[in-house]
Amino acid sequence: MKIPTTRILIYLILVLFTVFYIIPMYIMILTGMKSFSEVGLSTMWNLPRSLNFESFRLAWLGSAKGGFRGLSGSFLNSLWLVIPATIISAIFGSLNGYVLTKWRFYGSDLIFTMILFGMFIPYQSIIIPLVLTLQKLHVYGTIPGLILVHVIYGIPISTLIFRNYYITVPTEMVEASKIDGANFLGIYRWIIFPLSTPGFAVAMIWQFTSIWNDFLFGLIVTPNPASQPITVALNNLAGSYIVQWNVQIAGALLTALPPILVYIFLGKFFLRGLMQGSLKG
Repeated sequence: MKIPTTRILIYLILVLFTVFYIIPMYIMILTGMKSFSEVGLSTMWNLPRSLNFESFRLAWLGSAKGGFRGLSGSFLNSLWLVIPATIISAIFGSLNGYVLTKWRFYGSDLIFTMILFGMFIPYQSIIIPLVLTLQKLHVYGTIPGLILVHVIYGIPISTLIFRNYYITVPTEMVEASKIDGANFLGIYRWIIFPLSTPGFAVAMIWQFTSIWNDFLFGLIVTPNPASQPITVALNNLAGSYIVQWNVQIAGALLTALPPILVYIFLGKFFLRGLMQGSLKG
């Protein structure tokens, strides 16, 4: 069977784009497998002389001689941060979307617009009042304080995702539940929530990636190295005297691994959620 020329061209273009996007990861893996002396003596395209995982060990555990902390403790900090912040912000976004689509009231469109406005406020503009507020709440410099920040900043995008998804849910189902005597939480628990899997997939994957990759809030809100997330620890991996590029690159790979795994194993749910209307409207 003859393959159409157009399809061949499409596949060639896709292969070229795939190679283009994989090259940086390929270079990072090569550099992470090299010793410090190899990095200085060879070009980035040269293969390592042997399989060497010392750079990854140093990046994970740190080095007293090099004057830098490893990523192991900060990796756990990021997990303690990203899991509750992702879940809580997605739940609040789901409830907001439910109210704004199925329990519409006077001024609901204005409230939705004001919530979305929070997406466009630059982080840098609220740093001082943010720090003062967290200090008043006695959570400044702690993981719970950082969770609170990401939950609040995650509500606008989560609300947008769920609001646009719930528009596709027939309102007649909600009206029928009201007639049967179901209340606000009952309708959400038995009707809306079971239908929300695609919306939660999109919102939680989005939030997980955004929170995991955040640097500014982690740097400002948690000045204590013992409480800092992994992105801030990666920045501090340079050391006090010299920059070991092989260790830096190995640390970057370790830092990027969780989001990569999330998209590898859950990417199909993310795309399915997008296709079912999560970002329509």
